[in-house]
Amino acid sequence: MTDTVDEVDLPYDDDASQQEKIEALQERLEVLEDQNEEMRDKLLDANAENNKYQQKLERLTHENKKLKQSPLFVATVQELTEDGVVIKQHGNNQEALTEVTEEMREGLEPDSRVAVNNSLSIVKSLDDETDVRARVMQVDQSPDVTYADIGGIEEQMEEVRETVELPLRSPEMFEDVGIDPPSGVLLHGPPGTGKTMLAKAVANETDAAFIKMAGSELVHKFIGEGSKLVRDLFELARNEEPAVVFIDEIDAIAAKRTDSKTSGDAEVQRTMMQLLSEMDGFDERGEIRIIAATNRFDMLDRAILRPGRFDRLIEVPKPDFEGRKQIFQIHTRNMNISDDVDFERLAGDIDEASGADVKAICTEAGMFAIRDDRTEVRMEDFRNAWEKIQANEDDDNEEVSRTFA
Repeated sequence: MTDTVDEVDLPYDDDASQQEKIEALQERLEVLEDQNEEMRDKLLDANAENNKYQQKLERLTHENKKLKQSPLFVATVQELTEDGVVIKQHGNNQEALTEVTEEMREGLEPDSRVAVNNSLSIVKSLDDETDVRARVMQVDQSPDVTYADIGGIEEQMEEVRETVELPLRSPEMFEDVGIDPPSGVLLHGPPGTGKTMLAKAVANETDAAFIKMAGSELVHKFIGEGSKLVRDLFELARNEEPAVVFIDEIDAIAAKRTDSKTSGDAEVQRTMMQLLSEMDGFDERGEIRIIAATNRFDMLDRAILRPGRFDRLIEVPKPDFEGRKQIFQIHTRNMNISDDVDFERLAGDIDEASGADVKAICTEAGMFAIRDDRTEVRMEDFRNAWEKIQANEDDDNEEVSRTFA
């Protein structure tokens, strides 16, 4: 109900003059206008706050609705048929035939990644994504190893450079001669002879992307995981070409095939077959080179050794006398060496040592000097280092013998 004039509490007395009444009413009017302006501002603030909470409510309602929905599963398209699409779920590797709309079917092809619901209906197509483990394997910055850091294997080094570097740097030379460049090189020999260092030196000397992995990384317990990683790895190489792929411990996935029926052996063989398939496709590309290394050449399947896969099989043996002397000089060039150190005598005393052994001797000799609070490494330090390394190897061999006794 609206107040009437008679009901309003007037701001003046009845006996006040006309002028006093006018002034009192004007003063009351100003107060009311200020109050009205203040209430209008508060109303605007309240509306703004209400809109903010309304948006937050809508967002939370949407999130709540999404959480109540069934999760989607990732699958890979295996085949497109007239009856539908054959998909394989990731993780359990179960295959299923499902239907798909004509519009979505146009964007699908074998190996496409899709999201499916509980009924295995394709909900949406996913972007291709290289396996995270394959991305981790790429070396973005070349290792700080050069050919000058490697000693005793000059002949092997030259073969690697011809096989890996030359086709990437001067492909026109092979075109002019009319031959295909070698597709890959396999380095084999005992541990510690410099196989991995050779691969690192290639990465340092070439502008190509260097992608490395261990063969053991490709052996996974889930069926299809190893072969998928091989595909992802070489897809990464194709995207980054020119590229050099280095596979260490290749015997882990390329051992001679057996009649074993265990799921583990079968998975290793599937991984090897995928590797062979990828290598067979490399000749045409010409921008990708493969280096592999193994300590167990005798265990390798003959299929992986045929020409066209590894065109160069390079044995990297333990260094000879001159090689050991050269390796000593390489690893001591930044050391403070006493005048009594004779590298020829040292090289002659360690005729069974590998390149890695020589490096370990130099490091251990320096530790002997540090323990004696000296800044100069003496001949006796190198001899004591070799004796210590031999003693450690004997202890390790004895421990292995007890383990398998």
